[in-house]
Parts: sequence; C-alpha cells; structure tokens
Amino acid sequence: MRGLWEDVAAGRPDAGTGAARVLADADLPRALALCAQDPVAAVLATTRLEQALAVGLRRSGGQVWGYEVDGALVALCWAGANLVPVVPDAAVRAAALDAFAALGRAQGRRCSSVVGDAEAVVPLWERLAPSWGAVREVRADQPSMVVDHDPVVAPDPAVRRSVPDEYELVLPACVRMFTEEVGYSPIGGTGGAYEARVRSLVREGRSFVRVDPGDDGAPQVVFKAELGAVAGGVAQVQGVWVEPTRRGERLSEAGMAAVVALTRRDVAPTVSLYANHYNERALAAYRAVGFRQVGTYATVLF
Repeated sequence: MRGLWEDVAAGRPDAGTGAARVLADADLPRALALCAQDPVAAVLATTRLEQALAVGLRRSGGQVWGYEVDGALVALCWAGANLVPVVPDAAVRAAALDAFAALGRAQGRRCSSVVGDAEAVVPLWERLAPSWGAVREVRADQPSMVVDHDPVVAPDPAVRRSVPDEYELVLPACVRMFTEEVGYSPIGGTGGAYEARVRSLVREGRSFVRVDPGDDGAPQVVFKAELGAVAGGVAQVQGVWVEPTRRGERLSEAGMAAVVALTRRDVAPTVSLYANHYNERALAAYRAVGFRQVGTYATVLF
C-alpha cells in the first residue's frame, strides 16, 4: 500500500518518474551525498543530517523529505524548525519543489523560516504562500560568500573563543544582534530555546568575541560572531555584530579575519556566510577579509 506522503506528493518530473517521500535513517547516507554536490549551499541541511545520522531521525527534531527519480535521490528538504530545500539539479527542480510544496501543504506550517539556496527557496515559497498565509519578510537576495584561504587582512588578536563563564556577558550581545537583524527579541522566557542555543555555541567553542572595558570599566562584548552551522567541510558564520558605539572602527574586518583564521585552523577549511544584499557595509567588510560570492541565499521569515 502506498504511504500517505507518496499519495499527496507524487511529483510532476521533467524527466523519468519522480515521487517524494519522508526518508528514513537508512536513507541518510544518500542524503548526505546529495548535499555534498554543493556543500556551501547545503550546509544548513547537512548539519541537520549529520546530527540525525548520529542520533537517529526520531531524536533529530525534524524530517527529511526526499524526491527520487527512477530510484535515485535527486532532491531533499529538511523540515524542522527551518525548512531547507536542497535541489542541486535544475532539470528536476520544478517537479521536486511541487512535491515538497504538497508535503508542506499537507502538514501545515511548522517552521519559523524557509532558508537556503535562493533558486530553491523562492519558488518553493511561491508554491506554499497561498496555503501558508502571512509572512513577516521575504529576503530573496542574500549573497552567499566563502573564503578558503588565509584572510587578507590581519586578524584582530583580541578576538577569541568565548568561554562558558562568559555566557551572561555574551547572551545580551546575541539578543541585541538578533533584535536588530530580525526586528523582535528572541527571548521568550527564562531558559528558552534561544538561550539554550547560545549556551550550546559557547560550550562547543563556536562563539567568538572581543571583550573590551565599557565606559563604566565593566567588560563589554564589542564584536561577536558564531559558527551557526558546521558540516561537510564548511563552517557557516552567523550572528556577526559590532557594538553600535564602536562601529566605524573597522572591528568587523579584523574580527572576521580572526574568526576565519581560527575556524580554518581548528574547524573547517571553508568558511561561509550570507548577508542581505542591501547591507553594503557588511559585504564590503567581508570582501576586504577575502570572502567572494559563490551563490545566493534567500530567507522567508514567519
């Protein structure tokens, strides 16, 4: 008997016979191989898949939707707190996104964003929008940038990994960054998911800071960044932020150079990030460090 998801998500492939289904643990190696075709574009999904491979999909906090043509896995979509489509082959993109949209309509919206390669995210959202309702913002043009060599500006020697004892110092800077970027505070209550995420990044050595004395002499985070996703030989930097009163001092260039150097030394050979196309100041700083654009991300925020 066909399963529910095969019934609701049979695709209209451009070539061969395609169908979508919810993947199982046994499918994870094939899913990771698919993501490896473009590790920078797929790093958000790859991170989740590697975690699922370690602990099992049941404990991973999401599903993997797969789209197969003649038995070959040619597209997937991580469906958890974020919806992340990975469709490397343009020839099957329309059919795969039709199938993933059918799954999304059948399940209803459970995610806080759709994010990833713009060539998949934007048309997927166009298919989902009529049934998923109001959206807070669509950021359709976010340059995806990488650096796979030493930074071309001198790293800031004061930038380092934060340590667990500094969590209470780091969290307010993270909240300020998020609020500036997204438009609302991520703090939903004591001990919430955002706080747990920040604590985890600090504990895992994926939080970078420069701490200087503030006007009152107390320590203050003046630059910060995190490695929000690490998988497949790629580390994606997220949450880059400079204390507003210190902006214009080129802290972001030297700070990002330090993040790149430390990350390439200890974590992954390729460092990536994505930013809004209108944030010219940030893009210029990243280019100065040595980042180059290799693609475009898009984000739909609910």
